[in-house]
Amino acid sequence: MSQFKIAVVVGSIRKESFNARLAEGLSRLAPSNFTFSKLRIDDLPLYNQDDDGNQAEAVKRLKSEIAAADAVLFVTPEYNRSMPGVLKNAIDHASRPYGQSAWAGKPAGVIGASIGSIGTALSQQHLRNVLAYLDMPTMGQPEAFIQVKDGLFDDNGDIGAGSREFLQKWVNAFAAFVERHAKV
Repeated sequence: MSQFKIAVVVGSIRKESFNARLAEGLSRLAPSNFTFSKLRIDDLPLYNQDDDGNQAEAVKRLKSEIAAADAVLFVTPEYNRSMPGVLKNAIDHASRPYGQSAWAGKPAGVIGASIGSIGTALSQQHLRNVLAYLDMPTMGQPEAFIQVKDGLFDDNGDIGAGSREFLQKWVNAFAAFVERHAKV
């Protein structure tokens, strides 16, 4: 059985991020041949094309971690009906300079949680548009727009009983998607 390394990009840098908790909970539902590593994006400078020829060490680290992964899991909140700026900044950095994108060809999954009743539907749609341009095969179904409510997480930080079956099916579909699309 092949081993799969999944780079996890959480679109929130908040200490008590629901999406960081969701990412951690999802990783515990994954098959044993999948390992998840959260990528750091809070130390990246603002993207400036003038820096493409001399990228910051944090940018080089991010690109290296993406390159070492078999697939990418994006777990993002929704800010003002779109993806957070910190996530877009990370995407822009790792896609540059033109022709040297670390994202190209990496299978991706997109999910997110929000307190709003439509979860992160619009953020995910915007992100999917960007990932299509970056040549990342992205799982289309099932979609998951998670509303954060009591019971989403249990006391151990795992996915709560009321959401576990649904999210287990999502993780299983993501794992199967990665197995079909990853270049291992």
